[in-house]
Formats: sequence, C-alpha cells, structure tokens
Amino acid sequence: MGLSVVYVADTGHVVGALALTGAGAPVEVGSLVGEALPVRVSLSGGRSAVLALPDRRLAVAAVDDEPAVFAEPLAFGVDTGQDGKPRPALAQLAPWSTTLEITAGKLVLTLPASVTRLTPVLALISDGQQAHVLVGEVPAGGAQAELPVALDTGEHGALVLVAGYAGRLQEVTAP
Repeated sequence: MGLSVVYVADTGHVVGALALTGAGAPVEVGSLVGEALPVRVSLSGGRSAVLALPDRRLAVAAVDDEPAVFAEPLAFGVDTGQDGKPRPALAQLAPWSTTLEITAGKLVLTLPASVTRLTPVLALISDGQQAHVLVGEVPAGGAQAELPVALDTGEHGALVLVAGYAGRLQEVTAP
C-alpha cells in the first residue's frame, strides 16, 4: 500500500492523504481535488465556513507510510530537496497556539518564537460566500506576520499555514 498526500506548495502543509493499493501515485493534483480542495471550518452556533484551496497552490507527493497523517494532516509537512522534489518522509510540524487576531484591517499572527529565516505564510479567511487568500512572510529574526485583509464584522473561518508550524483551522472574529 502506498501513501499519497496533497500539500500546499508554498508552505509544505499536508491538507489531504490517501492510501492506494495496486495503483501508482497520482501525478496531477487536479485529478484528486478538481479546481479546488474544500476545507470546512466550524463556527459558533453550529455553523461552518467553506474555504477553497485553489489547485494551483497544491501539489501531490508519494510519501512513506505515516498513519497519523489521516487523523491530523495539518500537523505534517512535505520537505523538498534542493532539486525541488518532495522527500519521502513527512515532517512533523511544530505546534503553536499563540494568538491569531484581526485588527484594523489585518490578520496578525504571532509565533511562539522568532524564526531564523524568512518563513512563508498562507492564510485563507472566509467572508460570506467568498474567501480571501492572503500571502505573506515572517521575517528572519521575527515572530509575527501582518497580512492585510478587509472583512465584514463578525465570525470568519480561517486556515493559517506558516512553514514549519502545524496548520491552524479556526474561527476568528473581525471587530
């Protein structure tokens, strides 16, 4: 049996996994997810928001078996070598629980420690029937990123991916 994962090319985060028997690993992400991979975020009051990760931000890789990836895919990442090809072993990503907040037209995320190198960030935030795709970075020596976004007041679903850290899928509130 082989394990294949769909991951975010910008940050390496695994967003889906499938075990295959008797077939080779798919090479086209579109054959697995179509134009976008839907991700659901639970909101207060039993509601949910759907975020669509566009297929152009995704890639697929055949990797070593890792059963835990099925239970918590955002806790794993795909590392690429200098040749740009995915390595077979999945990386366990560092957890973080520091704040995500929306203030004055921006999403502010704070990591538990400073990063040693420029670190990519990708965030999707629901806003009614659409989703904002935010791209940024945490600077070397820093622990914070600010991503501009204009949102309606209220609760929104957010998927926040910081390279090297486990992905966050949660509700955020815009003042």
